[in-house]
Amino acid sequence: MKYVGIQSQISSNNMKSMLLLITFPIILLGMLWIFLAIITYLGGDYYEQNSYYIKKLGANYEPQFDTSSVNWAFTKIAPFVIIGVVIWFVIAYFSNTKMIQKATGAQPLMRRENPRVYNIVENLCMSCGMDMPKVNVIDDPQLNAFASGIDKNSYTVTVTTGLLDCLNDEELAGVIGHELTHIRNRDTRLLITSIIFVGIVSTVLSLVVRMIYNRMLFGGFSSSSSSDNDRNNKGNGLSVIVIMLIGAVCAGIAYLFIMLTRFAISRKREFMADAGGAELCGNPLALASALRKISNNPGLGEVERDDIAQMYIIRPKQMAQGLMSFISGLFATHPSTEERIRILEQF
Repeated sequence: MKYVGIQSQISSNNMKSMLLLITFPIILLGMLWIFLAIITYLGGDYYEQNSYYIKKLGANYEPQFDTSSVNWAFTKIAPFVIIGVVIWFVIAYFSNTKMIQKATGAQPLMRRENPRVYNIVENLCMSCGMDMPKVNVIDDPQLNAFASGIDKNSYTVTVTTGLLDCLNDEELAGVIGHELTHIRNRDTRLLITSIIFVGIVSTVLSLVVRMIYNRMLFGGFSSSSSSDNDRNNKGNGLSVIVIMLIGAVCAGIAYLFIMLTRFAISRKREFMADAGGAELCGNPLALASALRKISNNPGLGEVERDDIAQMYIIRPKQMAQGLMSFISGLFATHPSTEERIRILEQF
């Protein structure tokens, strides 16, 4: 594997973060325009024309598409969407540490509670000249660890009690060194950014599909005669087709965005964190041994959220099954544990 210095990795991650910040609003606004275009074509109960909404339920009404109407609606709605997304992103971005802590049940760890872990973290930080992050522990028999945070005030290394009980000091130092390297490389900031964006896309997609589905069920068309009933049946048939189209387009756009984030969060970051952890602890074989032990029982209790699993030192395989497992493998954020161990044993 080609060697990449830590400053190069930091610069690369900062650039990828900026790329995500630029790409995301473009994709989201594109989804909004497509949605408005289809709604305009269907007409629904109201149709925008000349800056006014005019009832369009006459017998002679036929679905039509008007680019000017779509653009007018887009310019009126887009600013509110952008403001909403910005507020959502800022809140999630700066509260992510508390959200992760609440989701995983992590608790702060003080020196007096576990001098062993605290001293290992402190010594490793001193050896590389970095500020000491917070240390959290999760009462869980499974073996896992992850780093999180976006700045010096929120950087955190979290470990499970199962990990502390199973690993010796050298193995634990290798795992903690791995997580500290993620923090040094700004991997955590990039990962948090992508998790928030994917969450926004998923939520918006769910809301749009639900709104259109409810519209079809509870009536976007009115009926007062047999001819109206015929028109209503045709309209409902058209709605089914449009719903499928919207679902396909939005799912495709969302999937494209997910692929972009998967590429941004390259599997190389795990290899680099392994190398950094091996360098910090001074024993690559100890980290290899730790990964081998963790692979026998990875996970985190009842926490089965894929966004949090992206941060684990080893992502549990059971979180993706069947086709999703195949797709996840193509764009996985974690390389195979066997490959990671093989490389560490060659150091």
